[in-house]
Amino acid sequence: MPLLDWLNKPDSLQTASRVPYRLLEAVPELSYGAPNHNLLIQGDNLEALKALLPLYAGRVKCVYIDPPYNTRSAFEHYDDNLEHSQWLSMMYPRLELLRDLLAEDGSIWVSIDDNEGHYLKVMLDEIFGRKNFIANVVWQKAYGPRSNAFLMSDSHEHVLVYGMKKENLVFGLLERSKEQTSKYRNPDNDPRGMWKPENSSISLLSGQRGKQFAKTGQSDNIFEIISPTGIRHLPPKNRCWAFSPVKYQELLADNRIFFGDDGSRRPAIKRFLSEIAQGVIPQSMWLHEDVGHNQEASREIQDLFGDAPFSTPKPERLIERILHIATNPGDLVLDSFLGSGTTAAVAHKMGRSYIGVEMGGHAVTHCQPRLQKVVDGEQGGISKAVNWQGGGGFTFCRLGATVFDEFGMIDKAIRFPTLAAYIWYLETRTPWITPQTLSPLLGIHEGTAYYLLYNGILGDRRPQGGNVLTQNVLDGLPKHDGKRVIYGETSRFGAGRLAAEGIVFKQIPYDVRVG
Repeated sequence: MPLLDWLNKPDSLQTASRVPYRLLEAVPELSYGAPNHNLLIQGDNLEALKALLPLYAGRVKCVYIDPPYNTRSAFEHYDDNLEHSQWLSMMYPRLELLRDLLAEDGSIWVSIDDNEGHYLKVMLDEIFGRKNFIANVVWQKAYGPRSNAFLMSDSHEHVLVYGMKKENLVFGLLERSKEQTSKYRNPDNDPRGMWKPENSSISLLSGQRGKQFAKTGQSDNIFEIISPTGIRHLPPKNRCWAFSPVKYQELLADNRIFFGDDGSRRPAIKRFLSEIAQGVIPQSMWLHEDVGHNQEASREIQDLFGDAPFSTPKPERLIERILHIATNPGDLVLDSFLGSGTTAAVAHKMGRSYIGVEMGGHAVTHCQPRLQKVVDGEQGGISKAVNWQGGGGFTFCRLGATVFDEFGMIDKAIRFPTLAAYIWYLETRTPWITPQTLSPLLGIHEGTAYYLLYNGILGDRRPQGGNVLTQNVLDGLPKHDGKRVIYGETSRFGAGRLAAEGIVFKQIPYDVRVG
């Protein structure tokens, strides 16, 4: 597969692994509403994504991001004037971390314009795998030309869509429009209800029929059909019927063949509205009438804040379409370029859990007030369409201390659950679910039990108790018949004894990998 190359790419490939793990510290005075799992995080999104890994790796159902487009224009809240190679180096490690947070049945949706969109596509192919590419959704962001445009006025943006594992995805269907439903009728008063005629012929070269025709020059699905008025029909050139003679007779007997209102036309198959899916599969062209446009998004922001502090917000209807397709109620949504807070606001109204990350001061001045209004039941955007009445809440967080200091030592502020989540993720690459009752046994993964002796988890910090592996401590640990990995300050057992017990001992902090 061709790979994208740029200045400083080798360094950007190592950036994510070099980012230190930081604590997430709740800010109660900026949190709002009923306690739940929704997070609004203020801080650098690269560090925030790394901080989320131990608890959320593999749990995010949908990532939507609207990163700076590198358009060489001056945005108030973003540096959108990065050189091309700097922009690519900025995006690569963030996309890597987003991939690690994505569930195996999850998807990522990235808004972009033509300036970097085609380079971004190649980068996403490299990170997520070309086979996991789903679509390039074209969004009609404007419905009229700009008179001050040079040579051509652009009216669209892209939303590049990838699956973590494409074969695991199940996307939601869209509601059938009145125009689509109007194509169904019931001229013969069929008791099965409304139907529409569909083409009864298919390519002669498709599937098994194509293989048969290529070998013999014949096909069982080429035969003459006589209409009720006596007109004889063969399939069009290079096509065959979509059914065999036997299947045709079954369809005819079941009143599923239609020869036109006058009974003489080429046969069509009756497709009943009641027998098809209640919705329609999404298409890759999204018109402004269906999902909104830039001016609509600007009006939404003005209604909320009384001004237009963001140059390129997205309309709530656009995000609603994405979340409707990619998620179900209760699923976790992540936006690490939260901007004005639209993704979090829409996710909240649609009953999804969410994590939003924003670096700038407007995390406090705009995102937090917007979500507070959502909790209180604001009626802008999609609120009326989804019957939003208010409720729920969110926790505001900032990035705190790093897990390790500059000398590689564990920060004294780190408590047992934080280090436990960190070690569990580094060992298993899966998130640690904090139990109701803490225990030295963090869990069992693929037959190996992982233990942590730290922070006086056993209630005694003396060498013969708590954080040091002694016989008394070993006897008090939850039992496991297989391999055991134990983290602690030190061990009183020699190498032979550890091997006999099936224990791999790792010393804190020196054997706690940083990465």
